[in-house]
Amino acid sequence: MNKDKIKTLAQAVLNNEADAVKNLAQRIDDAFYHACEIMLECKGRIVVMGIGKSGHIGGKVAATLASTGTPAFFVHPAEASHGDMGMITSSDVVLAFSNSGETEEIKTLLPLIKRLGVPLIALTGNTKSTLAQTADSHIDVSIEKEACPLGLAPTTSATAALAMADALAISILEQRGFTEDDFALSHPGGALGKRLLLRINDIMHSGDNTPRTLYTATLNEALVEMSKKGLGMTAVVDEQDNLLGVFTDGDLRRLLDHGQIDTHQVKIADVMIKGCKSTRADTLAAETLAMMQKFKINSLPVVDETNKLVGAMNMHDLLRNGVM
Repeated sequence: MNKDKIKTLAQAVLNNEADAVKNLAQRIDDAFYHACEIMLECKGRIVVMGIGKSGHIGGKVAATLASTGTPAFFVHPAEASHGDMGMITSSDVVLAFSNSGETEEIKTLLPLIKRLGVPLIALTGNTKSTLAQTADSHIDVSIEKEACPLGLAPTTSATAALAMADALAISILEQRGFTEDDFALSHPGGALGKRLLLRINDIMHSGDNTPRTLYTATLNEALVEMSKKGLGMTAVVDEQDNLLGVFTDGDLRRLLDHGQIDTHQVKIADVMIKGCKSTRADTLAAETLAMMQKFKINSLPVVDETNKLVGAMNMHDLLRNGVM
C-alpha cells in the first residue's frame, strides 16, 4: 500500500464532494420552493422512491422526513410494480430519486402516478430526462464528475442528492414550526429521547426516600439522615416542608477542615447552605443536568411551585437513566 497515494486520493474525494455540495446552493430556486410548497400542502404522506444507491438515499430521506414532522415512507419501485402501488393514495406526494432520470422501474410507474393525480417531485442529475420532464417539480442535483476515479460508482452524485434532500427536509421543518418537543415525540428511545423527554419526576427520590431534616435538628441528626438516604445531602425544611437550605457531604468536609465540631450540639440551621439551588419535578432532566454542571453541584432538592420539598436527586440518578 502507498500511504501518500491513499491520503491524496481520500482528500480528492472529500474535496470533490464538498465542491459539489457547495455548488448546490445555486440551485435553490423556484423549483425548490415549489417542491416545499407541494410537500407542505400534502394531506397524506411523502412516498419516497429510488433504485440502487438512489434507493438507499431515499430510505434515509424518508426517515429524516418522518422524524422531523413530515409523515413519509420508502417504497421500492420494483415492488410498487407488483402490488405496492396500493400503498400510494391520491392524498400523497411522490418524491423520486434517480441520477439519470431514466430509471426504468420508476418510469413504469409514471402513468399510474399521474392517473392517481399524485404530485411528483423528482431529484435527478439530468434536467432533460423523462423523470425531470414529467415531474411537477424537478430539482437539479447534477454534478461535474463522480469522486470515483473510474467515474462509475455513485459517490458525489449520491452525496449531492442527499444534501439537497436534507435542505428540503429542514426547510419544511422550519415552516411547520417543528419544535424540540415535537422532535422528542419522534425519538422516544435511546439517549436522544431521554434527553428530550425525561423529566426530574421520572428519576427523583420521593416520599420516605427523600432526605429531609427539620431545621431544629442537630447536625448529628442530619448526618444520620444523609447516611440513611444515601444521596450525599439532606434538604433542610420547616414544619410545613418548605425548603430552607441543604447540607451536603462537601459542606461537612469544609466544616471539619476548620477544626473539631460537636455534631450533637451544632444545629443544622446554623451550618446549612441557605438560598440553595433546587429544581422542579416537571423540569427536563437534561436542563437540570446543565444547571448542575454549570454550578458544580452533585445533588439537588426537588420542590414544587410553592417551594415545598417533593423529592431529591443526584448525578448518579442522571447517569443511571442515560441522561449523561
